[in-house]
Amino acid sequence: MTLRQKTNRFLETAWTRNFIIVVIIFNAIILGMETSQGIMSIAGDLIIFLDQLCLAIFVAELAAKMFAQRGQFFRRGWNLFDFVIVGVALIPGNGGLSVLRALRILRVLRVISVVPTLRRVVEGFITALPGMGSVFLLMGIVFYIGAVMATKLFGTSFPDWFGTLGRSGYTLFQIMTLESWSMGIVRPVMEVYPYAWVFFVPFIMVTTFAVVNLLVGLIVNSMQDAHAAESNVATDAYRDEVLAKLVAIEKQLESISQKRP
Repeated sequence: MTLRQKTNRFLETAWTRNFIIVVIIFNAIILGMETSQGIMSIAGDLIIFLDQLCLAIFVAELAAKMFAQRGQFFRRGWNLFDFVIVGVALIPGNGGLSVLRALRILRVLRVISVVPTLRRVVEGFITALPGMGSVFLLMGIVFYIGAVMATKLFGTSFPDWFGTLGRSGYTLFQIMTLESWSMGIVRPVMEVYPYAWVFFVPFIMVTTFAVVNLLVGLIVNSMQDAHAAESNVATDAYRDEVLAKLVAIEKQLESISQKRP
């Protein structure tokens, strides 16, 4: 077995994967502690050292993967994801790039690429994006129609909420999320326009209970498809392994039968 094969096998072991998960979680705690001035005044040097140590472990892991996988490394989406996340952490955070120091917390996202179940969730979400685009377009049309109607109907009496198309759209978004929609917005409007509920209730029914549930259904459907595809791949691999063993046994039996007089 070559050194590359040994390195690749070591990286794929459960022990290595669990160790990286622990380092990611520990690093997330360290980055959270850096936001506390009290903690930094007491143990700032130690926290910075531990943060750099975690980053060094991530860099070493990526270097080992690049050595073991060579050209295949950049053909895998999750490897590119890890490469970008760790690469951002390596950019100096001085001067105009000081905002990048805040992006170091993105290292926590590496747990997605390490934990298979989280990867499945993200892959299902990405698979659902084309269908979600159609739903977002539908929601945009509904919001535009609702914003125009709300501005014309209620803009004169409630300019802060419905005075312009943008304000109407934002107010309707708040209503869709059901955040203080009744006592905060709709009931005050109904004091001036008693039949305003004829507009707001159907809007909530269409956006909150219909379109949003469409999005949820698309994501769940995509996750189920991704899980089924993964199960099929595992089943095919197991079947191929069993067939290979049966062929090997058949060859052994043939060789034994040929040796007999």
